[in-house]
Amino acid sequence: MISKTDLRARLRTLRKALAIAAPDAAERAAALLPLERLPAFAAFSGYHAVGSELDPSPLIRRLSATGAMLALPVALAPGQALVFRAWDPRDLLVPDAVGVPAPPPSAPGLHPDLVITPLLAFDRKGGRLGQGGGYYDRTLETLRSGRRVFVLGLAYAGQEVEPMDLDPHDQRLDAILTETGYMEVQTS
Repeated sequence: MISKTDLRARLRTLRKALAIAAPDAAERAAALLPLERLPAFAAFSGYHAVGSELDPSPLIRRLSATGAMLALPVALAPGQALVFRAWDPRDLLVPDAVGVPAPPPSAPGLHPDLVITPLLAFDRKGGRLGQGGGYYDRTLETLRSGRRVFVLGLAYAGQEVEPMDLDPHDQRLDAILTETGYMEVQTS
């Protein structure tokens, strides 16, 4: 049985290859999002792509055109849930507690109704394998404890895997968007 550490290493290598093979994947994915299938949202969060994560910029531009407020996640301390701060793409980003570019402390906090997440792998039942720090799992659990939050995984189609065995703390995706289409989670 392969360890999660080894699996993540393999998936990072795969994602790098997918990024090279499909340089226009982010634009194609953004064009394929059926906005009418999303629940109403006043605020949404994107993310700052790290390494070979699928760049959310085209999707952010498309969702921003709806008039919704944009937020980015911010790590305040290692191992804690993320917070979200408003961000205008014309503003500078600063490294957060784990070194990811994020809005500065002066940016207002937001509570997104729609959260776009990066990932290493996904399955059609909403399983998501992240980088291993648990940031999104903790964050989504906190957000979902207070209200409905729609979670959209953004990935290359080649990151799909067979259904994963999830741990009790793992948070499921509501839908996945790739360069080949939009998939709502199948719960059965």
